[in-house]
Amino acid sequence: AGIGKCVALDLARRNARTILACRSRERGQAAVEEIRAATGNPAVLLRLLDTSSLASVRAFAQAVLREEKRLDVLVNNAGVTGLPFAITPEGLEQTFATNHLGSFLLTNLLLG
Repeated sequence: AGIGKCVALDLARRNARTILACRSRERGQAAVEEIRAATGNPAVLLRLLDTSSLASVRAFAQAVLREEKRLDVLVNNAGVTGLPFAITPEGLEQTFATNHLGSFLLTNLLLG
């Protein structure tokens, strides 16, 4: 939704192979189908990613590195606000993990 979906739509309109990294399979798949229909680009894919979980970030990065020949653009757009204080299973404060640590780790894992 929001900025991430708009960016994905624009990239898909430019005929880019576009991977939507989403926490929710249902919402992500709906966005993929909407973007494919709007652009005619079949190369819009869904991959699950929860940036509050460093294990999820590592699994996502490994899959991208294994499945994709190259990565030209990475848009780090995940973020939350207003959540009650919570600690992730990895012992991190959830908002900080989601908004900062997950994206930082993902970027570093995907660098060549």
